[in-house]
Amino acid sequence: MRFNKLDLNLLVALDVLLIEASISRAAERLHMSQSAMSNALARLRDYFDDELLVQVGRRMELTPRAEVLKDTVRDVLLRIDSSVAAKPEFVPAKSDREFRIFVSDFTLATLIPHVLARAHAQGPDIRFSLLPQVLEPTRSLDRAEVDMVVMPSEYCTPSHPTEDLFSERFQCVLWRDSRLAQGELSLERYVAAGHVLTLPPATNASSLEDGLFKRHGLQRRVDVTSFSFASAPALVVGTERIATIHSRLAQQAARHLPIVVREVPVALGEMRQAMQWHRYRTRDPGIEWLRRVFHDAVRDMDAADSVLLRG
Repeated sequence: MRFNKLDLNLLVALDVLLIEASISRAAERLHMSQSAMSNALARLRDYFDDELLVQVGRRMELTPRAEVLKDTVRDVLLRIDSSVAAKPEFVPAKSDREFRIFVSDFTLATLIPHVLARAHAQGPDIRFSLLPQVLEPTRSLDRAEVDMVVMPSEYCTPSHPTEDLFSERFQCVLWRDSRLAQGELSLERYVAAGHVLTLPPATNASSLEDGLFKRHGLQRRVDVTSFSFASAPALVVGTERIATIHSRLAQQAARHLPIVVREVPVALGEMRQAMQWHRYRTRDPGIEWLRRVFHDAVRDMDAADSVLLRG
């Protein structure tokens, strides 16, 4: 099929070429031979009267015209996929669809096990690719390279729909045999202590709880930085340090590490954990199902946490 003399099938090849900036990788993704992909690139160059991809050293780079086309082509194909090619229904029991989701290790350790259990019960062949939140997760969402992003609502983009999943507060974890664990954890002792701070790679900035502290005009002495929320409790063991982490992680860690959990001696407020999906896929039956699974999984998580706390 042609539109304004352009073979529309070439748009798919162009999209992958601009993403991969490699003829061989693009050919592999589309299950084509390299010669066929090279031929497609030659036809695209002829149509646009532009090189699109140029060799620079050992790699290929996009021309300015290609950079302009990159998001436009992706947007066109996504609109077609979400409105024309989308299936009218999603039957979990008959599906082997893969969902790609950006999550932090906090979400991975707390909510995702319940998501997977719920999903497996309804569709045992449905697959999940759980990806770390690095290099601008919302940018990947813009390009529909992932189906969903789960992160604090403060980091969500206004360009796509958002639904809150649950709220989370912060608590302190300390080594059980440390001096800090003895007696009250006052604000003075808290600020004077060394701290373990988690810097999520997705934001390239300060952590959420560190930002909350700065709003109160408080500075902490950071002795250790880590990329992993889930590892923070283990990093205080054997030290006089404090980690201020999500309450659910603190309670999990206290069940198997020699630590104690204390309240943060300053009112930080709560974090709202949210999920986002691409605006063109709001009516995608598979995404609608996945959103319901996440909300059901939150209720399962809360129920399990309530039982553990009572125990």
